[in-house]
Amino acid sequence: MAETLREQQLQLARHIRDPQRNAPPPGIEARRLAVYRQLFLGNVQSLLAGSFPVLRASLAEAQWQALTEAFYADYRCQTPLFTELAGEFVAFLEQGGIDAPAWAAELAHYEWVETALLLSDSQEPAHDPQGNLLHGVPLLSSLAWPLAYAWPVSELGPGHLPEQPPEQPTLLLARRGGDQQVHFARLAPLAHALLESLRDRQLSGREHLLALAEAIGADPEPILRQGLALLRSLHAQGVVLGTRNLCATHRRQPSPAPKETP
Repeated sequence: MAETLREQQLQLARHIRDPQRNAPPPGIEARRLAVYRQLFLGNVQSLLAGSFPVLRASLAEAQWQALTEAFYADYRCQTPLFTELAGEFVAFLEQGGIDAPAWAAELAHYEWVETALLLSDSQEPAHDPQGNLLHGVPLLSSLAWPLAYAWPVSELGPGHLPEQPPEQPTLLLARRGGDQQVHFARLAPLAHALLESLRDRQLSGREHLLALAEAIGADPEPILRQGLALLRSLHAQGVVLGTRNLCATHRRQPSPAPKETP
């Protein structure tokens, strides 16, 4: 009896998810099944429309319907939380293999970032707010995300949907400020590269900047001066929190550096 009931429930669930490929369970009239499908799919579509208003407005009605139906039918979410549904939809778009405009995945990610930062409960590691940004290991706030997009995501909308991405990427910083609002700012290539380096590697400020200078084949001295000024500016904005508290034995001592001057 229990196994029969379980199989009926699974058959009903499969049909509601994708009625085109799964037969309905016997004994339930089509009208009732349609109500169930509209209830479940409609709730998901409503949540997605609220999370991605620009994407929703930029797609034709048939496109949006087909995309959300494909997500509902084929994608297997890794979380049952409705607050994380938007992130699952972004992952669905990023996996490719779907009939969507080339800019759709990046636009969805850009819209999702705001929600993700607003809901983030991440805790910052121990750090020294007044640490030496050149000789110490600068700590990027977990609520500050450097972003890079091929498409001009901050400009996309129903009235501006280019067929090709521009030559230069769109480099942005998204951060949640002390006012609990998410702010976006454009970044110069050096600033973006530095923020990505801070996010990915635990090096002294000087080591970060020397590595960037080497990567672009530039004279290190100007990069050190510009980079130090940038680190100070980011620290004043709360993007860089200070320096990490690390045991000295876990890192080699930095080599002699120029005097820290503006």
